[in-house]
Amino acid sequence: MDTRVHIFDSNVKSLKVAPENNQYLPPIILLDGKERININFDYLDYDVHYLRYSVTHCNANWQPSVLVESEYLDGFNYADVNDYAQSEATFTHYYNYNIAIPNDDMHLLKSGNYLLSVYEQDDSEKILFQTRFSVCEGTVSVFAEVSSRTDIEFNNRYQQVGFEVRYKPNQIRDPYNELTAVVTQNSRDDNAVTVTQPLMVGTDHVTYDHQHSLIFPAGNEFRRMETVNIHSINMGVAQIQYFEPFYHATLFTDEPRSEQSYLYDQTQFGRFTIRNAEAYNSHTEADYVVTHFTLGTDQQYTGGNFYLFGEFTQGLPLQQTLMKWDGRNGYYYNDMLLKQGAYNYLYLWLPDGAEVGQTSLAEGDYYETINEYLVKIYDRPMGERYDHLIGFGKAYGGK
Repeated sequence: MDTRVHIFDSNVKSLKVAPENNQYLPPIILLDGKERININFDYLDYDVHYLRYSVTHCNANWQPSVLVESEYLDGFNYADVNDYAQSEATFTHYYNYNIAIPNDDMHLLKSGNYLLSVYEQDDSEKILFQTRFSVCEGTVSVFAEVSSRTDIEFNNRYQQVGFEVRYKPNQIRDPYNELTAVVTQNSRDDNAVTVTQPLMVGTDHVTYDHQHSLIFPAGNEFRRMETVNIHSINMGVAQIQYFEPFYHATLFTDEPRSEQSYLYDQTQFGRFTIRNAEAYNSHTEADYVVTHFTLGTDQQYTGGNFYLFGEFTQGLPLQQTLMKWDGRNGYYYNDMLLKQGAYNYLYLWLPDGAEVGQTSLAEGDYYETINEYLVKIYDRPMGERYDHLIGFGKAYGGK
């Protein structure tokens, strides 16, 4: 089953999944805690759509677990999306929807990964999009660190992740067979790494170190642009014009950075923020802007394609994030309809037939880059039927 984040309906825009109290954190909350996962999105239309959602419990590999709904949910596995509002004073008409889980209609009973599906109330087969979040027990502590002194190079193009999991003595009886660790870089799914064998095991801890699979290309800091004000020039924007029915923001042409020196820039590790600087409520008063990206190169590269990457591209079909080649002007380009806000983005090169994007060609790989690494620890004791998410930790490369 394909459980990756997918937006199936092109009218769904600006999908954002994060803890309710901090939109700059990965979508993980504690089981039976006070936190909630917030799912916010727009549906572009003049008319309201009455929507419903359900969740599927998944194991560490994001495949559905064998648990039945009554085992991981208190209540029915569907609920209506009742929190929505119409856009105000915008050229693009849309409805903004918001879901917060858990809630009175849906209480989660098990830790682990969850796939959330949103669909029309009168047609459960018409799924508009599916997205992911996780629920953690928090019964172990995860201490992660990142080093540019890797097992293959010293302070050059790579970063290596290592971590230790600490727990109460005898809490985990068979760490070699029970535990699974999943490590992601800047919330990317394509280069996520799963590790099942620790390096060392103690009575109250396990260590994952010197794992060749935990060496990541370091990449570069995310590029940034803003469209928070359509009446003035914003960061990274060369000009803003109105051509009915949209505003258009033409960004400055980006240049490849693989041959340049590393330059620090504080980013949000690929995330975006919806914001209209002139509005009271950006969720309903931010407009949509056709945003023109260009990547200037002196040649067309063969054997693959460049794609836009950032939180705002997750779930979109590859065709929508593809950078197309303009041979007459000598650059790659992509035009995307994006809601006003502040955006992080990169250009990833995807070789033909490959599944993992590369930063080296357009962005370069620099050991100084500050990347966010997320480590999630799953436990499946003997006799259990699903993967418990028992702990997680973050570490930052380049610091």
